[in-house]
Amino acid sequence: MNRKNKKILLVHPLGYKSDKASTDISRIANITPPLGIASICAYLLLRQIDCDIIDCYAHPDADKKINKYLETEKPDYIGFSCSTSTFMDGIRIAKISKSILSDIKIVFGGAHVSALKESIINNFNIVDYVVVGEGEQTLTELIEADNKNLSDIKNIVYKNYDNKVVFTGYRKNLLDLDSLPFPAYEKLDGYPEKYKLPIFNYPKTPNSSCISSRGCPYSCSYCDRSVFRKTFRFNSAEYLYKHFKYLNHNFGIKHVNFYDDQFTFHKKRVLKFCDLMISGDLKMSFNCAARAEHLDHEIVTAMKAAGCWMISLGIETGDQKLLAQHRQNANIEMLREKITLIKKAKIRVKALLMMGLPGETEESISKSKKYVYSLPIDDFNLAKFTPFPGSPIYQQIKDGGSLGTFDENWEKMDCMEFIFIPNGINKEKMEALFIDFYRSHFMRYKVLFGYFSMIWKSPDSWRRFFIDFFSFMNFIKNKKRVQT
Repeated sequence: MNRKNKKILLVHPLGYKSDKASTDISRIANITPPLGIASICAYLLLRQIDCDIIDCYAHPDADKKINKYLETEKPDYIGFSCSTSTFMDGIRIAKISKSILSDIKIVFGGAHVSALKESIINNFNIVDYVVVGEGEQTLTELIEADNKNLSDIKNIVYKNYDNKVVFTGYRKNLLDLDSLPFPAYEKLDGYPEKYKLPIFNYPKTPNSSCISSRGCPYSCSYCDRSVFRKTFRFNSAEYLYKHFKYLNHNFGIKHVNFYDDQFTFHKKRVLKFCDLMISGDLKMSFNCAARAEHLDHEIVTAMKAAGCWMISLGIETGDQKLLAQHRQNANIEMLREKITLIKKAKIRVKALLMMGLPGETEESISKSKKYVYSLPIDDFNLAKFTPFPGSPIYQQIKDGGSLGTFDENWEKMDCMEFIFIPNGINKEKMEALFIDFYRSHFMRYKVLFGYFSMIWKSPDSWRRFFIDFFSFMNFIKNKKRVQT
């Protein structure tokens, strides 16, 4: 291929065989638009590089679509944005792509490959390039370079002419986020109808997600830091309001979930955004995630007036001692005070927890359960701790074995299986306690009443619940992601 205008197909892999998709509780409950590749696509289009997206998560039968696209459009590149659990599926599709177009260039990006860098190309010959970190500028420069002067492009891994794997180092100057175009939502087949937030997490449809910041200034042991590292940047309030307006006017979006790690970190920005929402005429609502120490009466009150419907807080565990081992500012009583503050503002609260952190015991799980059930929360999500390659705790778990046993099976690393078991407890006991945690939660009267009240607060959630009633009941019973 030697045409002037290069073309790339961006793929979001499914991560497992497509025939399992219909019983995958993750897909049934939540299909989030792949905002990373949608943003990259928009940037490439701005630079006159032809780009399309195929989202296998929204379209599990996408293999035929990918094959047809390769045969008819003959793109110069195919790019994969992968988590740890979807990486091997990306490799599978990459091999098929090479069999159809022998000279197509294979590019991988995302958190998994950003963490492992050179080892990806060393261990997977099918991969031509790895894009480390943010993809917009790096992928654009890579395509524009057309395989020339690659050493001048920062944030890539490739094999040089001596067949040596090279990482070109990190980019010093990052893009101003307000200079980026809005993600190419129009390139997502079936948007917005194909995408849906978790049930009971929104009041209206159609709804969507957006990202208003990148990175996190904290260093929790369990968080992947491979893409944004220690940086934290954010869009301005004015940009956010324009983004909401764009989603509302072009796609009819009525509710947005901010997919940021820390939406409320910069207080002035949030207050300005709230002012714009209050004075504007969009009549949209939103959710966000926050750290408790960033919340006070002023910001919570402003967010409620601006349309904030739910705030998610990372509690992780109700055992103060265990929490202090893994994150800064560990204070479960402060968390309780901030949750009470949110509830007084009449904003829903979702607690985010994980089970199986290094140091976890039966006693700490019991403490966590007792603590969580004492909180005035509306919803909660309990994940199974997974040591991802980009997290600070990963190498210690992988190398030493002193913290517990680790079965590093990438395809199972989706936070829905115990692939790490802390010392002093076995997997069977962990599974039993995990199921008990969920079952006990849903058997409580105030929880059942809260979900019942969603009939008029989020009627579409109940519609979805009844359609997939047996899938949800099976998940509550056995906590398996895919029913067999």
